[in-house]
Amino acid sequence: MRVVLFTGKGGVGKTTMAAATAALVAAQGQKVLLVSTDRAHSLADALRMPLGSEPVEIDPGLSALQLDALARFEQGWSVLRRYLVDLLGGAGIGAVAAEELTLLPGAEEILALSAVRDHAASGQWDVVVVDCAPTAETLRLLALPRALQWYLERVLPTHRRMVRGLAPLLGGATRPADAVVDAVSQLSAELLGVQALLDHDGTSVRLVLTAEAVVLAEARRAATTLALFGHRLDSVLVNRLIPGGGDAWRATWAAAQSAVLTDVETSFPGLPVRRAAYQGAEPIGLPALVAMGADLYGTEDPLADPPAGDLLDVRRTPDDEGERFELTIALPHAERDAVELARSGDELVVTVGGYRRQLALPGVLGRCQVTGADLAQGRLRVVFRPDPDLWPTA
Repeated sequence: MRVVLFTGKGGVGKTTMAAATAALVAAQGQKVLLVSTDRAHSLADALRMPLGSEPVEIDPGLSALQLDALARFEQGWSVLRRYLVDLLGGAGIGAVAAEELTLLPGAEEILALSAVRDHAASGQWDVVVVDCAPTAETLRLLALPRALQWYLERVLPTHRRMVRGLAPLLGGATRPADAVVDAVSQLSAELLGVQALLDHDGTSVRLVLTAEAVVLAEARRAATTLALFGHRLDSVLVNRLIPGGGDAWRATWAAAQSAVLTDVETSFPGLPVRRAAYQGAEPIGLPALVAMGADLYGTEDPLADPPAGDLLDVRRTPDDEGERFELTIALPHAERDAVELARSGDELVVTVGGYRRQLALPGVLGRCQVTGADLAQGRLRVVFRPDPDLWPTA
């Protein structure tokens, strides 16, 4: 199963690029599902076809849908949230405050991604193309499975601990209903399933941008954050390139875009950079989208795998001082001052530009101390040496 997620700054043509890719792949004989998780829901406009929360056949081999994240949220999280609101209400907390306290950050969005997982696992499709929300929302979305799983495991207590801890305030509380316990288990299973989909070798992210310096700067930051969370970029699509010649206005724009294109290729070494010219008319409807996809990819495979290379690597490198381990993480475009590193038990906490990831350390590194770190050539390198109190002696 191949899953390709499209994202980019709002207004760069992300939805059009996703639809053009899906239309081309379907025209080449694959069964494709095109999914929109963007609340703007412009996919139906691009296809010139009404869409709902269930797949609609656009053409033989191509189906599409727009996910209703709120409806999925109401089905999955509402039972557990209602129980927590009642529990806090019994402790004397007002209804409005209880509602706010039980908002699990990102639950609505992650349940939408779980719908993508369900469709991918159904076996009906060869390819799932996802038109994601603009970059900032997508980055939060892709970071959520690990963050929420951590929340469930460490912050949200199990139902027994919850009731026991609040018992002095409540004057005794009954065990939650089976539906509540099932809701917690279901949410945890959803998170694990979504993370498995995102970690799958066949899943990659495609960045869409226009040849503008501000847009490129955001794309570079997005590449850093995607790498931090282990999501692999497979290519960069540069949209709305203005052909030069004809008049001074076009020549000026073409020259400015050419300069930015050079920066794009420098910024994403090893990644295919594909170009799409500014269209004379909006590419709306299936024929126009197929033609745009053919122009965009030419003779190249629109489903080509991401370039090889490990985003995260651990190596043993003994030296004169004894055992030494190096953990390296790809952080392209990251600035040294924007990276923070901390150790919390058996986890390494890496923060880059406001995004934080908790990395569970392998057992051997859990028995080591961090003795150094540096950032060079787009990779964070963390050095570990055995902790004398935890490391077995000869």
